[in-house]
Amino acid sequence: MTISYELGDALYINLTNRCNCACKFCVRNSQNIFYDTLWLPREPSREEILSDILSHSPTSYSEIVFCGFGEPTYRMDDILWLCDKLHSQVDNLPPIRLNTNGLGSLIHNKDITPSFKGRIARVSISLNASNQKEYNHLVRPNDPENAWPAMLRFARDIKQYVPNVNFTIVDYDFTTKQIQACQIIADEIGIDLHIRGYSD
Repeated sequence: MTISYELGDALYINLTNRCNCACKFCVRNSQNIFYDTLWLPREPSREEILSDILSHSPTSYSEIVFCGFGEPTYRMDDILWLCDKLHSQVDNLPPIRLNTNGLGSLIHNKDITPSFKGRIARVSISLNASNQKEYNHLVRPNDPENAWPAMLRFARDIKQYVPNVNFTIVDYDFTTKQIQACQIIADEIGIDLHIRGYSD
């Protein structure tokens, strides 16, 4: 079971398979090396995750990244517990980042963003569209009526508590006009936009 893996100079923490989206470009859509490696036969306990992180000498990385083969905020309580344990047990802890689809508050039916204050240094939110129609077509959320506004609201809320927040889009056959429209959304909210390349 792959709980953590190195990518670049960061340590990524694989928390869950659960997800409330079915993005057209997601590697979960095909049986491949990522699926075979990262699909969890069960969710590891918080204690197993902590032990795994500590076994890697976390201070040797530029970041510790909570992600998953799904949406990590399904395990919100465990993320907070792990952040507290790492901050208390590791001197010179590198920044902790959360990679999310921005739907955690929708998942938990409450605003979860204040809980990240002092725990998470950076949040990366999947935007992946310039309007709700495009979003529902490409991201295919379980709740197409509420997901788009909930994701944007999460972005506005989280920037009050986390010092570094950005949107990402996967350049999945995006036009220049669509990318420009995404940039306008990011500018209006006041966070950066990062474009990730897509490869089959």
